[in-house]
Formats: sequence, structure tokens, C-alpha cells
Amino acid sequence: MIHVRGLTKTYTDLKHGQFTALNGISFDAAPGMIYGLLGPNGAGKTTALRILSTMLEPTSGSATINGYDVVTQPSLVRRQIGFVSTNTAVYDRMTAWEMVEYFGRLHGIEAELLRERMEDIFQRLQMNEIRDILGSKMSTGMKQKVSIARAIVHDPPVLVFDEATAGLDVLVARALLGTVAELRGQGKCIVFSTHIMREAERLCDRIAVLYRGQYLAEGTLAELQAQYGEPDLEELFFRLISQHDRQRQAAALPA
Repeated sequence: MIHVRGLTKTYTDLKHGQFTALNGISFDAAPGMIYGLLGPNGAGKTTALRILSTMLEPTSGSATINGYDVVTQPSLVRRQIGFVSTNTAVYDRMTAWEMVEYFGRLHGIEAELLRERMEDIFQRLQMNEIRDILGSKMSTGMKQKVSIARAIVHDPPVLVFDEATAGLDVLVARALLGTVAELRGQGKCIVFSTHIMREAERLCDRIAVLYRGQYLAEGTLAELQAQYGEPDLEELFFRLISQHDRQRQAAALPA
């Protein structure tokens, strides 16, 4: 469903020279699976997801979504994905229903089918009580529900969640995680980025620890625990990052 090979993204900084935001990551994700990108802010998670979502072009490497190449077939890729983040804009002068309907029309869904899908989505996400609320009047949790609804209205096989619980209160975040798990149960292929250990432990079928643009480790939670002899994911995470930083510092010292 998702195949990524050697994905790299570099930028030229006028002051500091070339900066590598993503350094040759590779992974596969299948239907009915949540693939987690776990890393601190600035690790490269959003860069990777923006490339998968065709918002950025990679410097090198390749990525395909459901068989379509993110560089050469971006319009076809966009039909295969739904993207959710805390930065997804909600239009102040449109109601929840109008916003989801608008995105359904952008995807070319026929009116009757669109209404059927929307009725189902609003029921499943418990959104009927906010159907007629304007974006300007919505709470953060309401806006996040709208973001999810419009991301899935065209029934994409792949969903991308980029730090989707950041800034949410605990109840709204818990409800969102439940929705992500339900979507996996429907056979969706999901890429889920987070810096919160508990979310990765609870949701992800495979976890990649991403730091300074590169993978430090990748596998199921059980595989990572066994490989590093550390049952606590948070301790494992900090150990990997500390080791990486020490190695970088040692390499920078003069011989």
C-alpha cells in the first residue's frame, strides 16, 4: 500500500549551508496497519508526511501510495489519501456539514452518494450535534472532528495523521485515538506521527524512531523491546537519541 525507499530531503540554508531534513528512510505499510513515526519536534516526521502527501518533492528516493508515485502521479496519489493534522484549517463561515460536503465535491463524488457517506460519517464520528455550527464557533475538538470527516469523505485507502493530538485536551485526544483504531479496523493503511510514547505504544503496529532526519530503530514494539533489552519505550527512545548524539559529537572532534 505504501512503499518508501531511500527518501531524502535537503535544503540549502544561506547561513549554514545544506541542511538534511530527511536522510534516506525506507519502510512499507500495509492495509489494516498503523505505521508510527515517533520522534521529537524537528525530527523530520512532518517532512516525510508532506512528501507522502505530495506537498513536498523529495531530493532523492521514491515513494508510492497504492501503486502511484508521489512525484510523477501526484493527482492520483491525492485521491488515495486523507491528511489530518492540528494545522488543518477550518473555514470560519462554513458549517461542519458544508465543509465536509465541499471537500466531497472537490473529490468529484456524486451528490446522492456524497450525502449517504456524510450521513454515515457524521453518525460514526458523533458529529450530528455540530452539523450546523460555524467554524468560527467550534471548539478545538469540534474542528478536529471536521478535519477527520473531510479527510475520509472520499473513502481513501490511506490516511496520514501528523501530530493530530497536539494541543487537544485528554478527552478529545482519547476520542481521536479511538477513531484512528476504528479506521484501522476498516482496513485503512495509516501513517501516524507523534512524539507521545503512550500513543505509539497503544496504537502502532510498527514504530520507527526518527531523529535528525534518520531512523534510529524500526520494528514492532515487541521487536524493539527484545532487540534493545528495554521494556519501557520512553527509556528506549531516550537511550537511542543519547547514543546518536554522543556518536555525532565524537565524530566532530578533531583527531
